[in-house]
Amino acid sequence: MTRLAAARACAMAALVLAGAAAGTAPAGAQSPTSTRAAADARRSGFDDMSPQTQAMQRDDTQNPAMLFVADGEALWRRPAGGEGKSCAACHAEATTSMRGVAARYPAFDAPLARPVNLGERVNLCRTRQQRAEAWRAESPDLLALEAYVALQSRGQAITPPNDDRLTPFRARGAQRYRQRIGQLDLACAQCHDDHAGNRLGGSTIPQGHPTGYPIYRLEWQGLGSLQRRLRGCYTGVRAEAPPYGAIELVELELYLASRAAGMTVESPAVRP
Repeated sequence: MTRLAAARACAMAALVLAGAAAGTAPAGAQSPTSTRAAADARRSGFDDMSPQTQAMQRDDTQNPAMLFVADGEALWRRPAGGEGKSCAACHAEATTSMRGVAARYPAFDAPLARPVNLGERVNLCRTRQQRAEAWRAESPDLLALEAYVALQSRGQAITPPNDDRLTPFRARGAQRYRQRIGQLDLACAQCHDDHAGNRLGGSTIPQGHPTGYPIYRLEWQGLGSLQRRLRGCYTGVRAEAPPYGAIELVELELYLASRAAGMTVESPAVRP
C-alpha cells in the first residue's frame, strides 16, 4: 500500500471506528437528491452541540457573535465613501428592509454574470453605490455588517432563488461536493452524508448545513464566514484551498444553500 493510500485508509477507518465506539448511527445521512419529504431527517449543527453551547447561542446576552452584530448596526448607519451615504440611506431600517435577504443568498449578479454571496453583495454595494473601498475578506467590518444583515433573517426558512441563471453554477457546486480531493482523497459527501452523526477527534461530524453564517466558532475565538469554514475543510483533506471569493467556493455555497432549503436560519450561530 502506498503512503497516500494508507493515509486515506486511516482517515476513513477513523470515521467508521469513531462512530462505532460512540454507538451512533449516521444521523440523517441521506443523499441531497432524496425526496424533501424526508427533510425532517436533516439536522443543524446546533442539534449536535452540548446543552451549554446551545444555551450560549439561544441567549443573545451570552452569544459572543452579538458583539459583532452591534458593530454591524453602527456600520449600517455610518456614511461611507465618495457618496457619503450609509446603508440606511438607501435601505432604511434593516429590521424591515433586510428581512429574509440573507436566506436568499447566494444570488445572481447580472453585471458580473455570476452568483455572489452575501458578503460579496455588501462589498458590491460599497463600491457601486457608496463609492467606497471594498472590505477585505474576513475583515471585522465586513463580518460585522454581514452578521447584522443576516440576523434580520433569523427564524426564516432558507430559500434559494428560483433563478435559471444559477442552474449551471449550482450543478458545478454539487459536483464539487461529491468530488474526492486532496492527499486524503476525500469528498465533502463522505463526511457530511455518509458519516454524519459519527465522531471524529472527539467531535460529532455534522451534516454540514449552512444555517448560521457568519458564525462564531469557539475554536476560532471569533466570527467567520462560510468560505473560511470551507477553506478549512480543503486544508483538512490536504488539498489546496481556493482563495477567498473564488467562484469555486461560491458555487459550493450555492449548492449547500439548495441542500439546506427549508431549514431555519440561525444567524449568527455559535459552534464549538
